[in-house]
Amino acid sequence: MTKRLNKLAIPYLINFIYTDPLLILHPMLKIAYSPIYIYELPDGHRFPMEKYELIPAQLLHEGTVSQENFFHPTALNDEEILLTHTAEYLDKLKTQNLSRKEIRAIGFPMSSKLIERGRYIANGTLQCARYAIKHGVAMNIAGGTHHSFADHGEGFCIYNDIAIASNILLKEGVFNKILIVDLDVHQGNGTAKIFEIEPRVFTFSMHGAKNYPVRKEQSDLDIGLADHTKDELYLSTLKDTLPNLIEQVKPQMVFYLSGVDILETDKLGRLSVSIEGCKERDRFVMQTCQDLNLPLCISMGGGYSPAIRHIVEAHANTFRLANDIFF
Repeated sequence: MTKRLNKLAIPYLINFIYTDPLLILHPMLKIAYSPIYIYELPDGHRFPMEKYELIPAQLLHEGTVSQENFFHPTALNDEEILLTHTAEYLDKLKTQNLSRKEIRAIGFPMSSKLIERGRYIANGTLQCARYAIKHGVAMNIAGGTHHSFADHGEGFCIYNDIAIASNILLKEGVFNKILIVDLDVHQGNGTAKIFEIEPRVFTFSMHGAKNYPVRKEQSDLDIGLADHTKDELYLSTLKDTLPNLIEQVKPQMVFYLSGVDILETDKLGRLSVSIEGCKERDRFVMQTCQDLNLPLCISMGGGYSPAIRHIVEAHANTFRLANDIFF
């Protein structure tokens, strides 16, 4: 049985030894994490910010990982961000000159710290992609900010981490075909729009058909699921789709958004997938990529179950599986 974390132990467990992410040469699961990921929100805010503290603490407590697995990402620079986002949008963020409507669409109280936080999270995904090339897989404790468009943010998303990482790797010539597998319950509208005319990136989103956003963008492949979809249909749809999609697209790299807002307990999800079903989803994606020797970079995405333990357990399963399958 998995050991559970006493919340009082957190301050003693989050004592990571941060290292240069390019210095670790032996294969291991590398995980991007920084204390800056945790952003103070008003009481009653619906985003469960504490998960970014609880997930790494739980993984350390139960022995799934050690401090050596974690690395502290650096911050993206403007040039890297501008490969994906517009200069006007970046300037608005840097000068804190967003309109009330734009701030409301993002959903977080605005501050320079929030903008800086996004630079670290997005670069965490890029650095994880580089680790995945070496070790097969790497994971960001945060990320999955797929509602961020080139020129604006939405739905708790400032910078689009997977889009930024993809564009940088394409520019560097590391890859010429990338597959984005977005299994958050909400459509990856920002990602779809950013890559709508980019043939080197294939966007696949499987999401709640009637869920946010009301106005969907067009991914290269969209599968909308009915409300209350349960494990059997969810998993059979994914298993019928992903292998054929990989055969068709022939990607050299996979970015996977592993949102846990597909859970039946999720207050924003509207699907009815169990924690075991969510775990099997992750296992199938990882095993498929591992069998095909495809580098896999995983961002966590959303999760809004009222009981934080359900969010932490579902996310922790993703890390446990990555460790078991790849190492």
